[in-house]
Amino acid sequence: MIKSDYSEPIPENLGAVHFVGIGGAGMSGIAHLFVSAGITVTGSDIRATETVEALRARGVTVVIGHDSVNIGTADTLVVTGAIAEDNPEYVAARQRGIPIVHRAQALAWLTRGHRLVAVAGAHGKTTSTAMIVTALLALGAAPSFVNGGVIRSLGVSAAPGDGEIFIVEADESDGSFLLYDTAIALVTNVDPDHLDHFGSEEAFEEAFVTFASKASERVVISSDDARAVAVTARLGERAVTTFGQHDGADVRLHSVESGATVSFSLAYRGVDYGATLRVAGLHNAVNAAGAFGVLVALGYEPMAALDAIALFGGTERRFELRGEVGGVSVYDDFAHHPTEIAAALSGARGVVGGGRLIPVFQPHLYTRTEDMADQFARVFETLAEHTVIVPIYGARQEPMPGVTGRLIADRFADASMVDYFDDWQDAAEHAASIARPGDILIPMGGGDISLIIPQLLAALSARLESAR
Repeated sequence: MIKSDYSEPIPENLGAVHFVGIGGAGMSGIAHLFVSAGITVTGSDIRATETVEALRARGVTVVIGHDSVNIGTADTLVVTGAIAEDNPEYVAARQRGIPIVHRAQALAWLTRGHRLVAVAGAHGKTTSTAMIVTALLALGAAPSFVNGGVIRSLGVSAAPGDGEIFIVEADESDGSFLLYDTAIALVTNVDPDHLDHFGSEEAFEEAFVTFASKASERVVISSDDARAVAVTARLGERAVTTFGQHDGADVRLHSVESGATVSFSLAYRGVDYGATLRVAGLHNAVNAAGAFGVLVALGYEPMAALDAIALFGGTERRFELRGEVGGVSVYDDFAHHPTEIAAALSGARGVVGGGRLIPVFQPHLYTRTEDMADQFARVFETLAEHTVIVPIYGARQEPMPGVTGRLIADRFADASMVDYFDDWQDAAEHAASIARPGDILIPMGGGDISLIIPQLLAALSARLESAR
């Protein structure tokens, strides 16, 4: 994989832009905004997806597969750190002297001249970003935005606006969130992750201190996450709003009741404001508290802000219902870190009622799997009735000797609660075979595990048919 390099200056005039890996959630969103800005866009990806087809529908030429000829007469190449050093398009651009910019640089270029709200954190940033965008639209604003996931009510992950506000999900995984000229920074948490890039938990925390310190107007930050509290202590005289369940939070979350939806109250400046979201889980109430902090920082009245947040209907791949066969529901979830998984399964518990939770988990990254195998096993064993594990999605990483999904399965104290399968079809058939009416099957992971959903639904249908 290429090392993220932000030293390449961004040309004032980008000319025609080619995206390597244009189908990704972040890349596709930026590409859409470039098209809306009148910039000629082309791209390539490894498979044709709905995201790719949506770009093609706007006149973007997208080639499936990577080849040096794909860059054509492009003036600028946009890449992510996930592509390989020998990617033929990347190599050809270097040979021809074409400027190569990271996707975050391209996004920073788009945000110039706007009042930027940047949302960062190891978990919760996609949902928090979507909540802010949904609320601003309901409040009559017209923000531009780029999110890491599709906002379900809008059907898009990015769109241009005609107002001064620009909302971005700021990716901390490679340090690129430090590129933005931020007005308001939202930090959902500083739960250590991506240590393959940062090297240590201390360096990870330091990056968030830098990110928050760059906010020119206000920092909205968790009161509940230990490292977020440590970051807050280092922000000096900066304007800070804390949020969470801690007694001393500026936006204090309390009276939470979670089932199929979640109801709660927020105490802010001596007044309680109540709401019921359309989504489930304590974690979404926490996300709403952070979004509330941003909206009041933007100048909106507290009750109006919270009412607008309550209209949020979810994002794709965040506990998204994808089908139901014979009383067994199949949900899709992006959670790929132990903390995220714990939040997702806790929220799902309020939905499943007397049924069982059966995750189908695809570990994401070899280093994370090796470092957190014990944590993954503990979370699944505690919060799910049975877990099915499939091979690791390596993303930007090469395989590591001895590191497979079986590493997590072997850490379960009760081996009867987990199964590992090298083959997805075997995994789907097994998950379907053990599911009962009222259960929820949840493919989980940050890679391409959602592609197993048709196999799960087909296996459930075949089992139902054979029982007749």
